[in-house]
Amino acid sequence: MPGEKGPQDACGVFGVWAPGEEVAKLAYFGLYALQHRGQESAGIATSNGEQILVYKDMGLVSQVFDETALNALTGHIAVGHCRYSTTGGVTWENAQPTLGPTASGTVALGHNGNLTNTAELVNLVAERYGAQRRGELARGNTTDTALVTALLAGDQDHTLEATALEVLPRLRGAFSLVFMDERTLYAARDPQGVRPLVLGRLERGWVVASETPALDIVGASFVREVEPGELIAIDADGLRSTKFAEVERAGCIFEYVYLARPDTSINGKSVHASRVEMGRELAREHPVEADLVIPVPESGTPAAVGYAQESGIPFGQGLTKNAYVGRTFIQPSDTLRQLGIRLKLNPLREVIRGKRLVVVDDSIVRGNTQRALIRMLREAGAAEVHVRISSPPVKWPCFYGIDFASRAELIANGLGVDEIAASLGADSLGYISMEGLIAATEQPSSQLCTACFSGHYPIELPPADQLGKHLLEQDVLPLGAPEDGLLSLSVGAGGANALDHP
Repeated sequence: MPGEKGPQDACGVFGVWAPGEEVAKLAYFGLYALQHRGQESAGIATSNGEQILVYKDMGLVSQVFDETALNALTGHIAVGHCRYSTTGGVTWENAQPTLGPTASGTVALGHNGNLTNTAELVNLVAERYGAQRRGELARGNTTDTALVTALLAGDQDHTLEATALEVLPRLRGAFSLVFMDERTLYAARDPQGVRPLVLGRLERGWVVASETPALDIVGASFVREVEPGELIAIDADGLRSTKFAEVERAGCIFEYVYLARPDTSINGKSVHASRVEMGRELAREHPVEADLVIPVPESGTPAAVGYAQESGIPFGQGLTKNAYVGRTFIQPSDTLRQLGIRLKLNPLREVIRGKRLVVVDDSIVRGNTQRALIRMLREAGAAEVHVRISSPPVKWPCFYGIDFASRAELIANGLGVDEIAASLGADSLGYISMEGLIAATEQPSSQLCTACFSGHYPIELPPADQLGKHLLEQDVLPLGAPEDGLLSLSVGAGGANALDHP
């Protein structure tokens, strides 16, 4: 949205092992269901048992793939990925799945999350494979995903599975990984289970995905979550599970607030039901006399429904959303930039004119969007505008896979609630309490990460100079550089080919 960069998640991952199925098309539709988790690039890798093919490019899933590309991706195993960058820039080289050689073939890997010990892993890659080898492995990729791919190269004495079980305990931070070699599909999740990852069953195979709707769309039945600290391997011999770390569950609470689709289920709890309950709790904690409850679509809708139910104030659609606005790379002129939010939202004047409004949204980051929205509602004739937010004030950055603004840019970091209300131009402002939010998720507080609200980081962070989205781009020994005019890449004993086109 012009003028405001809201919370963005790292990525969506999808994997399928299904002999006899068109796995590339299953991955395509699975990624379609996960598009909300990343809109910068998309990619799919497939294997026919002897060779891995990868196709990826910048853009939405529907922009990257067509029938011709999907028909070229043959095989019975597939790994798919849609990206929002939290480590490394928005470049073709950083699109996933990443591809790298192993001692016995090739690995293709997709990652959702964010590692916090990248500096340590950079040194580990250099130590094991040398600076030149590290550059060859990464091919210009400046993401933490490239580091994991490089570390999975292993040696002749270890299978990819054995190498993974040695590498995974050395990773710190949030990671939900889906990867494969020529014959086996793998899935792994960090010991805290920060990001979601689920397992599903097809009639003739298995599926792993970031969220349950991706299972639904391909006709897979939900089996269970991939457990924190678990590595799953799926091949012709079936499914096997190995525990590589003790569980220290700290699931991201912001998945319930905003990141996950409302029709997903996390740790046995419906996200939609949680958001409706957040709205009910908001009404109990911050009542107000008003004529109409309206959501900021779409993320504020379930909580607005809950607020209306609990308060008895009628629910209405006071804002209409343009369904065709995705990420745009066209920069508006100064005149159009002033309009900002109108690209996505426009008021229904006859609905809101003369009304005292309760406007429900999921979060406030910088405040630019809410400020423009309130101005727009007043211009459309709203008598009063009372803002209600279904999460506590965002005061801290996330280092586990959400690309929030920097701490200095977070409006709640320097202002109290009344001061924020005045800054936004709202008649009143109410945030849900931390206790109310946690209760709505029905998860134990000890098993949730609330760092963006509380500043308590459940996974230890390295020194400040070893954190940051572009850390690997600043490294004195960069992770390789793409060759001029690179159109294709062949690596690995298995004869992997990248069909990517920069």
